[in-house]
Amino acid sequence: MWWDDDEPMAPADAINFKTTHWSVVVRAGQEHATDSAAALEKLCRTYWPPIYAFIRRKGHDVHAAQDLTQGFFAALLEKNQLGIADPHRGRFRNFLLGSVTHFLANEWKHAHRLKRGGLCDFVSLSDESVAEPLTTPSQDITPEAAFDRRWAESLVSQALARLRAEMSSDEGRFDELKLFLLGAKGQASYAATAARLGLSEAAVKSAIHRLRQRFAELVRAEVANTVATQQEVEEELRYLLSILS
Repeated sequence: MWWDDDEPMAPADAINFKTTHWSVVVRAGQEHATDSAAALEKLCRTYWPPIYAFIRRKGHDVHAAQDLTQGFFAALLEKNQLGIADPHRGRFRNFLLGSVTHFLANEWKHAHRLKRGGLCDFVSLSDESVAEPLTTPSQDITPEAAFDRRWAESLVSQALARLRAEMSSDEGRFDELKLFLLGAKGQASYAATAARLGLSEAAVKSAIHRLRQRFAELVRAEVANTVATQQEVEEELRYLLSILS
């Protein structure tokens, strides 16, 4: 897998806490910020899947969950809740989970009256990444667990997209090597991969090692976007890995 016990961790000083999801949400809550719309679009795209997953597991059908998810982000902006979000109060994941729980308890009727898309038009419901119904391996999963699972998957997906972008000059090699990041050990063959790429097995193993290191660094960076301190990075990263294991 992409994060093995023998893989070195990214250095602590590689993490930059100046730009995090907390800073994005603060900018989005500033009425006159020139980049608030872009910041809010980033926020919506990042957290639409886990919010939607949470609402679906609360028992709402696909269309109602889409309405409510769009309405939730619209309400955050309309009521300037983003402007009063405090990074010192805890993890951004917990802030959003508490906010959507409050929203469903107090304002779901208003959101349900909105047309699909409502006042929050930064995320298209035709986008498969946000519009598809939630599927889970267990029907007994709680809404909170569904949220956390989609949160973890979203962060890993973003890291994978960044890694693909970094290797855009050789996507064919990336597609071959990524199997060693996401698949179980032994699922992909070093020899077969080496043959397809025209490399030696030793060269393939070296490339995979570097790819795993970089992927781990990118996942760590994505986690760092959601917290405020190095200690919280370590805690959230352990939690993320426990969810995905």
